[in-house]
Formats: sequence, structure tokens, C-alpha cells
Amino acid sequence: MNIDEWRSQIKRGTLEFAILLMISRKERYGYEIISALEQWPILTAKESTIYPLLRRLLKEELLTSYWQETQRGLPPRKYYRITDRGRGYLDSMRGEWDNLLAAIDGMGRDCPESEKRPEADEGLKRDVVLKMEEGREAGNG
Repeated sequence: MNIDEWRSQIKRGTLEFAILLMISRKERYGYEIISALEQWPILTAKESTIYPLLRRLLKEELLTSYWQETQRGLPPRKYYRITDRGRGYLDSMRGEWDNLLAAIDGMGRDCPESEKRPEADEGLKRDVVLKMEEGREAGNG
């Protein structure tokens, strides 16, 4: 897998979270969501990604929508609003996101330099084998 594929997987997993976060702060219409996401290149997405996601969030009752006329004679815009159910789901997502970030941060910070080297994996394997052998001997003795 190359970095572009990995980035794509991250994006797919976080777009729903990002959209719910944005809509929880301010009701938005589709194109506004797409434009706002462009501020963060890793979250940039096309209409063909965003609109089906918005339809799914509506179907799951995490969002509601309404039409609003524009002032300049343009077609009306469909605005999205988060529901109470959506807020609950978003709160759960925030908790899981915080747990994920803490785990990744902890792995990077708390890992001693010796464990970052490939030879450390061999040492860990030896330790595991020794513990297993000790356990077998204790069970037999």
C-alpha cells in the first residue's frame, strides 16, 4: 500500500465525523460543506462522495434537512441540521476519536528507542518464548 491509499482510507473513516462536527456548529448546505472541507486538503471530497454521505446521515436520522430560498434569485439551497440523535452519535465519535489519538500519541511518545528498532522485536519474541517455557515448567513441576 502506498501513502495515497492510506490517506484515502483515513479520509473515508473521518469524513462522516468531520461533517457532523461542522453541521453541529452551524447548519450548512451541501456545497458549503464541500468548500469548507477544502480548507483541509486531507478532507477534500467531491460531490459524488459528500451527497451520498449526507443522504445516509439523513436516512439514519443523524441529520434533518430543509430548503431555504436564496436572496439573489438562485435556486433554493438544502440545509442540513444535526438531530439530537446525531449529537449523541457525535459525542460517542468524539470519545472514540480522543481514545484513538491518545493511543497513537502514547505509542509514539512512550515507546523507548530500543523498541523502535527491528532487533527489539527479536528481543521481545525471546522474552515471550522464555515466559511460555517458564509457564510450562511451572505447570509440569
